[in-house]
Amino acid sequence: MEDQTDPAGPAPASTPAPTPASAPVRLDAAAGRPLHPAALEVLDAALARGWADPRALHRPGRDARLLLENAREVVAGSLGVRRDEVRFTSPVDAVQRGLLGLARARLDAGARDLVLAPVEHAHVRHAASWWAQVHGGAVHEAPVGRDGRVDLDALERLARAPGTAAVALQLANHEIGTTQPVGAVALPSSVDLFVDGSASLGLLDLPREGWAAAAGHATSWGGPGGVGVLLVRHGARWLNPFPGDPGPQDAGGALPDAPLALAAAAALRGTLAERAEVDARRRRLVDRIRATAATLPDVDLVGDPDDRLPHLLTFSCLYLPGDALVRELDRHGFAVASGSACTASTLEPSHVLAAVGALTHGNVRLSLAPEVTDDDVERLCHVLPDVVARLRAEVGL
Repeated sequence: MEDQTDPAGPAPASTPAPTPASAPVRLDAAAGRPLHPAALEVLDAALARGWADPRALHRPGRDARLLLENAREVVAGSLGVRRDEVRFTSPVDAVQRGLLGLARARLDAGARDLVLAPVEHAHVRHAASWWAQVHGGAVHEAPVGRDGRVDLDALERLARAPGTAAVALQLANHEIGTTQPVGAVALPSSVDLFVDGSASLGLLDLPREGWAAAAGHATSWGGPGGVGVLLVRHGARWLNPFPGDPGPQDAGGALPDAPLALAAAAALRGTLAERAEVDARRRRLVDRIRATAATLPDVDLVGDPDDRLPHLLTFSCLYLPGDALVRELDRHGFAVASGSACTASTLEPSHVLAAVGALTHGNVRLSLAPEVTDDDVERLCHVLPDVVARLRAEVGL
């Protein structure tokens, strides 16, 4: 009998900038962070044991399959779903197949239109646009308020329109942190809900009911960056929108990576075990930064101050480019992000900030890694006013 042991296991502006050898304070955790210790603990052993194709019938294949099934069991238990509802794939594939699989299941009934919020992640928006081009449907966007929360009445009204195939709504926004009322969405029986939890699974809980498919990204809970989780509810109307077998499969039918799936599962369980303590502290630290930013002139705080991700804050500084703020804060030892056009891979401003009517340039996104301390935040709050004032003086303001 094969071993069934669960391997997932248990400073002012005048202050000199830190030397290059100094480790920066991680305030860009939304874009990636070091692996959770629980993931590191299992990864080496999993790589040694799970290198084979888990679909193979030989002993190495069975070993890899056991790791994959253990990972599935841990993720299912952590997220409150059935183990046969969990699939491991890439993060982008989880989003695309999750949403478009719901739409594909309604295509034969003549439903081709998709409904979403304008603040959805680009992966969702691109998938919806591709679907509309290929299948002749339309993409309808429900408006959002100044805080980034969707107008629920408008969303449900669009969902009731003839020809609607599926609705997409994120669990929380990746740029401004605002949570969405996914548990309160009331859709007609012919329309299913896709929930994008790529920025928030492990930090927020999925509703028990009301959704048919969901996607997660392991980086949100300290897992490997290449691992995505696709959740398709048992009995949901879902068909593979791309070539391949009609049902949901690991890696979309390609070769799944069992060791990385197990590391992602271990990280998820470890993150959930410490979430209450870690996120309460991060929420308090974000509130401290928010209070400091609010005292600065011509600064726009973006997103809901309360119903938000616990570790994330975005603010925009009038008259300043975001890249200048990023570089200057980096000089002082703080790794932050900006959604402004000059630091993005395209020349387009942030569609999220544009949708909520915020400044699309001069913005800074802070997302605190779990290890960020009170001293780190106090030093940031000490430095930030001088950094903003000096940069404005340099441009003659």
